Amino acid sequence: MSAPRIAVVGSVNMDLLTATERLPAPGESILGSAFAATPGGKGANQAIAAARAGGRVTFIGAVGSDTFALELRQTLVEAEVDTTHLREVDGPSGIATITVDAAGQNSIVVVPGANSTLTALEPADLEAIAAADVLLCQLEIPVATVLAAVAHAAEHDTVVMLNPSPAQPLPRELVALVDVLVVNETEAAQLGPDVISAVPHLVTTLGGSGAEYTNPGGAAVHADAPSVEVVDTTGAGDAFAGALAVSWMRGPETALPFATAAGALATTRRGASTSSPTHTAIETALHR
Repeated sequence: MSAPRIAVVGSVNMDLLTATERLPAPGESILGSAFAATPGGKGANQAIAAARAGGRVTFIGAVGSDTFALELRQTLVEAEVDTTHLREVDGPSGIATITVDAAGQNSIVVVPGANSTLTALEPADLEAIAAADVLLCQLEIPVATVLAAVAHAAEHDTVVMLNPSPAQPLPRELVALVDVLVVNETEAAQLGPDVISAVPHLVTTLGGSGAEYTNPGGAAVHADAPSVEVVDTTGAGDAFAGALAVSWMRGPETALPFATAAGALATTRRGASTSSPTHTAIETALHR
């Protein structure tokens, strides 16, 4: 079987990561134990995760004209993600400031930068979406652009997979075009039952408890997460989404355990895009 073709329309950021013993309270200053600047952004993270999990991935997004842009592009290239559709615009690239405590929990603030300029899709972008097996989107770029990408995918029988993060009210016309909605428990609660019940396929991540798949017909699949030593949960959800997109065409019974293993393995390393496991590592974890 040939590798599935995945188109990702989304954000790419430089993650400024600080490690601390605990997360600070509002108004409190504390000392950190380590700092690193690593490429991230939910779109780029999921594109890299999909490529490492075995997909042929095209990324559609934007970087700025600052010193971070070259490294952000190069990180995608090194992961064998097609960056033909990654545009460069004047101004800063996207930035995320991330604080991670000793238990691996995190707090994140994102400044969109160049991601906010991704307001229109070019003909070549649309061709890439139409040629893909799965379109994977998130919400760190303008929702109107996500809707345009999703509508074009639906017209060309490309599976539409949406990870609605950060959670926000979704246009009804967008929800109507989603094939697979990928949420955590917090996002599911924020979106509400009207949205959750409107999609054909719902995948809910449950942290250390694994993940669940349900559909309106009552079908359900649960996958337990492999037991791992958690170092940093940053990027685990993105690793899950990327792996799910790659394995989705094999059916939920196969895709859910594969994605759950990918998400769990991502917590064993620091960073976002740098923590995504390879296809071989995921398969090894599944067969332990």
